[in-house]
Parts: sequence; C-alpha cells; structure tokens
Amino acid sequence: MKLNAGCSGFYNRQWKGVFYPEELQQSKWFTFYCEHFHTLELNVTFYKFPTVKMLEAWYKKSPVGFLFAVKAPRLITHYKKLKDCSEEIDEFYNACDLGLKDKLGCVLFQFPPSFKYSKEALEIILISMKPQFKNVVEFRNSSWWNKKVYDALRANSIIFCTVNHPQLPEDIIVTTSTVYVRLHGNPHVFYSSYSEEYLSNLHSILAQNKKIKNAYVFFNNTASTAGILNAQQFNLHF
Repeated sequence: MKLNAGCSGFYNRQWKGVFYPEELQQSKWFTFYCEHFHTLELNVTFYKFPTVKMLEAWYKKSPVGFLFAVKAPRLITHYKKLKDCSEEIDEFYNACDLGLKDKLGCVLFQFPPSFKYSKEALEIILISMKPQFKNVVEFRNSSWWNKKVYDALRANSIIFCTVNHPQLPEDIIVTTSTVYVRLHGNPHVFYSSYSEEYLSNLHSILAQNKKIKNAYVFFNNTASTAGILNAQQFNLHF
C-alpha cells in the first residue's frame, strides 16, 4: 500500500513555533510544508472557484512528485447539489486537469448534511463524475452508509470517503483500490486531537486490507495545532 498523508490546508498562524520555525517567513511556509509532507488537500477551492492559472501556481511552487487533492467548490456541492451545473463541473475538472497535470491526486466532492440519500441523488452523482479522474464523494448524512451506495460507487470506480466525525459512522468503506480518509476531529470537530493508539489502529486496518493499493489520509482538525501534530505523528511512525 502506498500511503499519502498530509493536512487539509497548511496556512495556520497557530502552527508557528509548533511546526513552522519562529523565524521563517510566511511566504516560505508552503515550501517548508513540502519538505515534511508529500500531499496537500486544497480546501481553498471550496470557497473560491479555481482557475487554471490559480492551480498552475500551486503546481509550479510544489516539488516533483507532490500530489494535491482538490475540493470541489460549494457552488457545485452545496448550493446546486450537482443540479443544472454541468458547465461548472466541466470548468472545475478542466482547471484541475490543466492546472495540476501529473500532480493531481484526487478530486473531492463533499456534500452537506441536508443532502440525503435517494435513488435520484445517487444517480446524479454517478452521471456527474468524470471517470478519468479519481473522484471522491464525502457525505455528511448517515443515510448514505448503505450497500446500494457502495455497490453503485464500486461499479463506477468512485471513492467513498471514510470520515472520522462525531455524528457519522467511522466504517472504512472500500469501493476502489484507493481509499480516502478525512479526520475532522472528534469529539470536537476541527479541534480534537487523535491518540497514537487511534492512529496506529487506523494504519493497521488500512495496511491489512489487501484490496487497498493507495491510501490518502488528511487531517482536517486544523483549527488548532492538533492537525499538524497528528500529521507529523502519523508520518513519523507509519
């Protein structure tokens, strides 16, 4: 199994003196991050629709072999919920493809809690995802944890995002040879730290599953210093 672990973002002033050296200029934080991690989840694209130029900038300032996961804009996932936005979806995929090229790892579509399972909702996901990309879907409503969803995603090579979130199941669902894990902080979302025992157990579960060839693990408990410390801990030991 090839393991890619990192954070959902790198810019956090609380990390100065904890991860980033006190004397290091903020303009050099990303370079420093790349010296310690080989992947980054871009959450900025959720709030600001990405352009080719924007993602090309990330491509140019990252080292060879670095991989990005790109989060789809909320316009697509939260406001329109994939409906009547084929042009926006095409534009998003195009920016990812042309901007990041060989450094594009996965494309993440995170849906809001109000997006509940239905046959129609599942169908619109299946027809909206472009199969040439490594598509990840993250649900925030427990109705999606069901066999019909797993089977449909598996048949279409779409990755079911494993989450650690206080209000959602923690099952590691394998729908492709790539697994995508987001650790949001538990019990306090975005803040809580994970124990070494939890991280060790997570790694063991991933490593022992022979169906998994690639695993992305992103720490999204980044509102405090927990995310960067957990990511370092995970990389150091595993």
